Amino acid sequence: MKFIQRLGYYLSGFVVGIIMLMFFLGGKKTSCDWGLDARVLKNIRNKERIVKEEALHFFNERKIDTSAISFLLKTGDVNFKESNVEAKPCKIYQVEGDLDNQKLGLIFENCDSTAILKRVLDLK
Repeated sequence: MKFIQRLGYYLSGFVVGIIMLMFFLGGKKTSCDWGLDARVLKNIRNKERIVKEEALHFFNERKIDTSAISFLLKTGDVNFKESNVEAKPCKIYQVEGDLDNQKLGLIFENCDSTAILKRVLDLK
């Protein structure tokens, strides 16, 4: 069997496999959160969020809606250099992202069942 024939068989099987995956997984809410950054953000998004008074004061002072928290958890990145992943009992993460030409940092205390937004930083 020549190389071109083998390549044709391989590509046809590959295409059929991709089509089957799209068919079976197309309607489901599947995600590919394999990176450490994506897993941490998904973990925080799926927990009950508690917003501390200091963070609420920041949002009220800047006239920013608290729905920005969800937006930043979708589009932001975790700054592991500023985070404390060894903290006990809850790990502390700094999520950074852009919101209306402002760079914000959200300090989350990520516990077992809740994610507490402790404060918001204005990163310039």
